[in-house]
Amino acid sequence: MVLYIGTDCHLCDIARHLLLALRRSIPFHLREVPIASDPDLERRFLLEVPVVEVDGEIATQAPVEIEAVRAAVVRARLRRASLGGLP
Repeated sequence: MVLYIGTDCHLCDIARHLLLALRRSIPFHLREVPIASDPDLERRFLLEVPVVEVDGEIATQAPVEIEAVRAAVVRARLRRASLGGLP
């Protein structure tokens, strides 16, 4: 899972806390990517951060809907299981 964040973004802080809380019930790897580190990301997400990407698909963006993230994680795991991959 990728959390795209902005600089001094209070919504990003909230999203991080929500994702860390979710991770207690559904384990996943969380990688944070500051959009300021890449001009393309900054153009794409500047007005939408925080943005949560699960398995290459945008699950939610500001304001983050944690249930949408939960559903995306479950779908990604089911998709991997049906392909014979690891969850």
